[in-house]
Amino acid sequence: MACCPPVMRRLLLAQLGSGIFGTFLLPDALHRAMAATPTRTAATGQPAGRAAPGGPTRPSARQPPLVMLDPGHGGKDPGAIGISGTYEKQVSLATALELKRQLSAGGRYRVELTRARDVFVPLDDRVAQAQAHGAALFVSMHADALNDHAVRGASVYTLANTASDAQTAALAQRENSADRFLGPTWRGTSPEVARILTSLVRQETRRGSGHLARDLIGSLDQDLPMLPNPDRHAGFVVLKAADIPSVLVEMGFMSNPRDEALLRQPNHRTLVARAMTRAVDAYFTGAGHIITAG
Repeated sequence: MACCPPVMRRLLLAQLGSGIFGTFLLPDALHRAMAATPTRTAATGQPAGRAAPGGPTRPSARQPPLVMLDPGHGGKDPGAIGISGTYEKQVSLATALELKRQLSAGGRYRVELTRARDVFVPLDDRVAQAQAHGAALFVSMHADALNDHAVRGASVYTLANTASDAQTAALAQRENSADRFLGPTWRGTSPEVARILTSLVRQETRRGSGHLARDLIGSLDQDLPMLPNPDRHAGFVVLKAADIPSVLVEMGFMSNPRDEALLRQPNHRTLVARAMTRAVDAYFTGAGHIITAG
C-alpha cells in the first residue's frame, strides 16, 4: 500500500491491534494478518479473530460469515414509484426476504436485514448496523426510476468519489437524498492518523467490493436483462462503510413497464435472489475471499 511508509504502517497496525482505536473493524484480510501478529495477542490477551473488548466479533471458524442485506427505502420513504403504482420499498423488501431465505437455507451464512418491515431507516444507521454486527458483506437492494421509460435492466454499483456516468451520478444523488451521512469518527486520533487508517482499510475493502460486483454481474447476466456497462460506481452514502465490501444492486427500473411487471411477480424475485445467492457463493469460494478464523 502506498499511503504511508512501511514503518508507519506497522506502527499503526500495532496500535490498532492493541485496542487503542476501540471498536474499529478491519477488512477480513487485514484482520487475519493482525490476528497472526504476536503484538496483538500480547497486548490484548484476546484470542486471534476476536475484536478488542467492547467491539463486535468478526466471523470465526464456528460462526459463518454474516451477510447484511439492505432493502432500500421504507416507511415514509417509498423510493421510486412504478408506472402502475408499485413502490420500490415493497419490491426491495420482498426480494431481500427471499434472498435471506435462500442464503440461510444452506447454513453457510448468517443473514441480517437493515429493515425487515416497512419502516424508515436513515442511511448512516444502515451502515452502522452492518458494522455493529461485524458483517462480511453489505448488499443494498433497489429498483429505481428514470425519466426515460425505455431504460431497463439490472446493474451493480460500487463506491467511488466520482460517478462512472451522468445517469449513475443522478441515481446516487436521489439515493443519498434520504438523509445526510456524517461519516466515521476517529475519537482521540489526529486527522493525519485517521486519514492513513481510512486509506489502509478502504484499499482492501474496495478490492473486495469490486470482486463482489463482478460476481454479481456475471450471475445476474445469466437470467436477467442488464443495463449496458452494468459495472458502475458513484458516491453512494450507503456504501461508505470503510471496512465492509459493499455493493448496491439495481434489480431493474420501476419506470420501465416490463421491469416493473417482472418485479411484482414472486417467481421473478425468486430468480433475482437465486442469481444473487450464486454470486455470494462465488465471492466466498473464490481465491482470496474465503473467510477463516482470525
